[in-house]
Amino acid sequence: MTSRSRKPSAARSKRVPAPSEIGDNPTMADLAGIAGVSAITVSRALRDDSPGVNAETRRRIREIAQQYGYAFNVSARNLRLRRSMTVAVVVEMKPTVERQMSGPYPLDLLGGITQELTSGGYSVLLTSLQGGALPNVQAADGVILLGQGAHEDAMHEVQGWNRPMVVWGAVSRHESQVVVGSDNRRGGAQAAERFVALGRSRPVFLGDPAHGEFVERLQGFAEALARHGIVPLTPVVPSFTVGAGAEAVHALLDAHPQIDALFAASDLLAIGAIRALIERGRRIPEDVSVIGYDDSPLGATYVPPLSSVHQNFIDAGVLLARKVRALIEGEPAASETLPTHLVLRAT
Repeated sequence: MTSRSRKPSAARSKRVPAPSEIGDNPTMADLAGIAGVSAITVSRALRDDSPGVNAETRRRIREIAQQYGYAFNVSARNLRLRRSMTVAVVVEMKPTVERQMSGPYPLDLLGGITQELTSGGYSVLLTSLQGGALPNVQAADGVILLGQGAHEDAMHEVQGWNRPMVVWGAVSRHESQVVVGSDNRRGGAQAAERFVALGRSRPVFLGDPAHGEFVERLQGFAEALARHGIVPLTPVVPSFTVGAGAEAVHALLDAHPQIDALFAASDLLAIGAIRALIERGRRIPEDVSVIGYDDSPLGATYVPPLSSVHQNFIDAGVLLARKVRALIEGEPAASETLPTHLVLRAT
């Protein structure tokens, strides 16, 4: 019996073209033909954010793309999606010698934001309100605003840009906006409870209630003290600097030399307060206990090391980025409050 010769299958007979045969500008259709898949599968495999391709197929298509010198056209994809794949991060602060951009606020927040957004294929555009709504900011898909501003003026300004927006600040102030912030009330209450435990009865809150976060800290502080029949002094300090804290405490001691505890709305204000207290002959913490807010490296390494309320800026940055991505992509997002805890040191 004569055996019949078998014809090679289509898959076996198909010859894979050499890169030189494809040319210098391979198309997505070329890659699809080489890989034996559809062009849409190639498109999905080359996108970092597409879940529609299994890991082995994605790996094989990317290897083919690299072998044949294919460059994924990000601009064309963005044009199809009508997106720039850019998020503008607006820092609501005017840097000074005493209050720099290199502090945990905003640097740690920016680290968390950038880590999360770049891993999802977005670019980050950093700017400040001093520049206004520049053309490249207006082209961004969304905005993260770091700081609501005094009386929420910064938030109202950025709202006018008509972009999906997430804000770092006081969660309690605006139900209509997506806001991420620390549990400022709890942080203030923790400071008050510590002072009460130490037997302090003449406390001070140092900060500016024009800022929503400071109001929340003061409310938590005052409410916890009120349960023990204590009312704190609340001098208004309109700046966030060491110098402003020192100046405020010098004036405070002239009028109220008997104070025995001080809760500052930021570490910089607390460090300034300690400086003034020492200059006026007060011992820290024997005569006056001091607690700051932020748990910054500067406060931790200050002499004496500063007790402070800790808030996790890196986790907050990641959360801000996730929420603005959700809004950009048409998904729901809600405000969220992150926990705080008191770090006790020498003050």
